[in-house]
Amino acid sequence: MGEWFQDAAIDKTKKSIKALLDVRPDQVTLLKDNKTRVVQPGEVKIGDTIQVKAGEKVALDSELISEKGSFNTAALTGESKPDSKYKGDPVLAGMINLNTVVELKVSALFKDSKLSKILDMVQDATARKSQTQLFISRFARVYTPIVFFLALAVCLLPYFFVEYYVFATWFYRALVFLVIDCPCALVVSIPLGYFGGIGLASRNGILFKGGNFMDVMTKIDTVVMDKTGTLTKGVFKVQEVVAEGMEKQALVRLAAGIEKNSTHPVAKAVVAYAGDKSAEVKAEKVEEVSGHGMKGIIEGKEVLAGNVRLLQKYGIAFPEKVGQIVDTVVVIAVNGQYAGYITIADEVKEDAMSAIQAMHGLGLRTVMLSGDKQAVVDEIAKKLGLDEAYGDLLPDGKVEKVQALKDAGRRIAFAGDGVNDAPVVALADAGIAMGGLGSDATIETADIVIQNDQPSRIVSAIKAGKITRGIVWQNISMAMVVKVFVLILGAGGIATLWEAVIADVGVALLAILNAVRIQRMKL
Repeated sequence: MGEWFQDAAIDKTKKSIKALLDVRPDQVTLLKDNKTRVVQPGEVKIGDTIQVKAGEKVALDSELISEKGSFNTAALTGESKPDSKYKGDPVLAGMINLNTVVELKVSALFKDSKLSKILDMVQDATARKSQTQLFISRFARVYTPIVFFLALAVCLLPYFFVEYYVFATWFYRALVFLVIDCPCALVVSIPLGYFGGIGLASRNGILFKGGNFMDVMTKIDTVVMDKTGTLTKGVFKVQEVVAEGMEKQALVRLAAGIEKNSTHPVAKAVVAYAGDKSAEVKAEKVEEVSGHGMKGIIEGKEVLAGNVRLLQKYGIAFPEKVGQIVDTVVVIAVNGQYAGYITIADEVKEDAMSAIQAMHGLGLRTVMLSGDKQAVVDEIAKKLGLDEAYGDLLPDGKVEKVQALKDAGRRIAFAGDGVNDAPVVALADAGIAMGGLGSDATIETADIVIQNDQPSRIVSAIKAGKITRGIVWQNISMAMVVKVFVLILGAGGIATLWEAVIADVGVALLAILNAVRIQRMKL
């Protein structure tokens, strides 16, 4: 009976998650030679052009060819607010076209889409058990044979101690004892509670890769965050160009020519500022110096573009005032000589301050790690009210800081979005990938994936873990109290077999309903 209730509840939860995520259409309109034909998503190749009408769902990760489009991204990010896309912007599988007919250039195969990876994460998550689930499973394997032999003892042992032993009476009491002690409510409701918690988080754009990580999030006492792309928007804009020994346009042209080989947000800002000038520049022997910047050959000249540490690494002198600039700076050197700099500013996310305040409200310590200059880091930390902030960190420096916190006994959750954050995400007790549309390496390494870029969802992930854990322990307490009470009545001959059956099935049903109600809660 309990198993039937469990199957029904799990089916309901699966349908909820499937409705949330599995929004890919079965057919795609392929545009070729000015003709359209309907094909299966698996038949479309990278580089093909597809057409999506208003109200239709995007089936494949693509790039927008049309000038503009508006999309509902709720299935991916949990956000109901429409997202405007412009020519060249990425459009992902699962988004719904809201207004006009748009044309898209396919950038990933059907099986490699972000949505497919999200679905795989959700399916894998249900197979990873929390410590409570594992304990109950082990408990049931030991508990069940013990209960059976105790029931046997209740039936047979009184023969040696009771003056007027009636087998039928004691056999009946043994059956009552056996029914009451059935662990059905525990074994069924606890896994279902975690399954419901994963569904609740998924509905809010947060993907837990297993119930065990929900438990971990309830125990953390320190949240460590990357700066760019996590607390700030990562959308940089050029503020000032200062050239020395050459024209500003020539400096921007060289900087963009080398930076277009990088995917870093700062590099993209320089390329965007240069516009068409970067397209005509060809860089050779391009090398990325991790944590420092880019190096390459342009028109026979060795060009370096990066932070001040890059020039220090190659022993190139530059004005002292450059190292004191608060904004992010891209310093350029040509043929071993300082040539100028470009200042770039980032913007703090709208909900970053409220997220930090909410974390402090939960008694959590907040720490920011960044490869940016300490002056920039300190300014943002002061604005947001962070407890600690460290700048000028290379990837291995971030690892050292997190390891030091762990050695001090702190339970760490780290949130980051870049490839260079993957080692720290793996080291933390709970690794969080900010933006499920970001770095694949970080997403693969992370324990939790937040589908949009809102730091406030870190707090929501903690709340989801606490809600789930609370429901699970409610079920455990309710099951144990009811069973012990009816067991005492049964041992005294007061409770009948019918009451034992009702107590067992009733508690299992109540526990299952209690677990399912997680789906209706709000974070």
